[in-house]
Amino acid sequence: MNDPGKSDSPIVPRRAPNKGSGTPRPAEEQEGRGLAKGNSGQQTRYRTQSREDLQGALDRIRQAAGRDKKQRFTALWHHVYEVGRLEQAYKRLNRKGAAGVDQETWETYGESLEERLEDLAGRLQRGAYRARPVRRVYIPKGDGRQRPLGVPTLEDKIVQRATAEVLNAVFEQDFLGFSYGFRPGRGAHDALDALSVGLVRKKVSWVLDADIRGYFDAIDHEWLVRFVEHRIGDQRVIRHVRKWLKAGVLEDGEVTWAEEGTPQGGSISPLLANIYLHYVFDLWVKAWRRHAEGDVIVVRYADDFVVGFQHRHEAERFLAELRERFAKFGLELHSGKTRLIEFGRFATERRAERGEGKPETFDFLGFTHACGRTRNGSYKVVRLTMKKRMRAKLKALKAELRRRMHLPVPEVGAWLAKVLNGYFRYHAVPGNSDRLWAYRFHVGRLWHRALRRRSEKTRLNWTRMARIIARWLPHPRILHPYPDQRLCVMTQGRSPVR
Repeated sequence: MNDPGKSDSPIVPRRAPNKGSGTPRPAEEQEGRGLAKGNSGQQTRYRTQSREDLQGALDRIRQAAGRDKKQRFTALWHHVYEVGRLEQAYKRLNRKGAAGVDQETWETYGESLEERLEDLAGRLQRGAYRARPVRRVYIPKGDGRQRPLGVPTLEDKIVQRATAEVLNAVFEQDFLGFSYGFRPGRGAHDALDALSVGLVRKKVSWVLDADIRGYFDAIDHEWLVRFVEHRIGDQRVIRHVRKWLKAGVLEDGEVTWAEEGTPQGGSISPLLANIYLHYVFDLWVKAWRRHAEGDVIVVRYADDFVVGFQHRHEAERFLAELRERFAKFGLELHSGKTRLIEFGRFATERRAERGEGKPETFDFLGFTHACGRTRNGSYKVVRLTMKKRMRAKLKALKAELRRRMHLPVPEVGAWLAKVLNGYFRYHAVPGNSDRLWAYRFHVGRLWHRALRRRSEKTRLNWTRMARIIARWLPHPRILHPYPDQRLCVMTQGRSPVR
């Protein structure tokens, strides 16, 4: 099996682009087109460039990348520092996002946007741009621990987002169908539906529920750069990727540097993480299952993945070989969160014959997956909101209701309606109605408790509270189609888990 860290054939340098006689020197686009005979006075960026022009450039890159899977793009950086692309990147940032080490916010940067973007584009063009350290912050996780996030400066966010957009045009042609995380046109529900359809339609009897220990902190910088260089030959792009990896982390007034890991929170971090696992995991799995005796399904969303097998001995062999594969690239499976369980169409009957009870369940993307039956007795995969995730949401909601305790009821009610609607938008999948109603009930109970604490004299009975809940808290309803319905439209006959 070939090692994706090594190129299958030697890299042949392409003919150097025309230099031209104008100033600044133009960079030719290696997009499958012939080089221009002469381009004196040609501009490399346009302030008034339209959105169609910017999109057209990316379309040409996509077409070239799709035609030749081994082509290395040697002139991409000028697409990044186009002022129009930087402006688009700025406008797509979260306007309420946390500020980096320079304390620059989206609003303050936009006060003189045109001048600042022109200055940024100039620094990117002449190589004067410098990446700043990221600011370390922590957000709570569902299990009570804290997840570290890196907050880049606003300019770093802009440049990273513009770079990710250009690189996506290349690597989206390479990413495989069973990869769903942080990709345009794909989301968590597409991954959930693909998994459900694969478990039902394929002969799956064993499921590997895997977790990579500290994935974002374990990415090896040198391997990552080598993977990017498989497709990107523009050393200006590579140099800036190295800058972001080596920028350091500011915490408690001290800057630290690491030889591995990419901080979560950067605009380019999800793409780099996908590239790493594409070469370390995806291509390896694709080659591995060609030699499998039975059915094998794979669904990956960022660093979370589930693999289904028809035969137990193949599942065990896969797990052993996967550990070796990951160790080669500095990754490790979490021993406490990686399990091989019996799961599938015949799991219930087989376990009952052995007196082992119901099949085990596994969690993926916020849902607990279990074996179930339809009304007519057919096998189906039941997806329920994870109880741990629901408890964490209610705990956070309880603290916020305590903070808003003395606000008017209509104001709190309108806020809770938004919270519930947001919760339903993700969790309202077929078969999950009971968990949705339970969440609404607990929200109403927490609100009732908060209102009763507003005064020691007045007591809000449950009859009156029920009217308030009926007025403000929306009723849950299923918002997502059945998995096979969505996948039928999305894949148009192709396998959802290939």
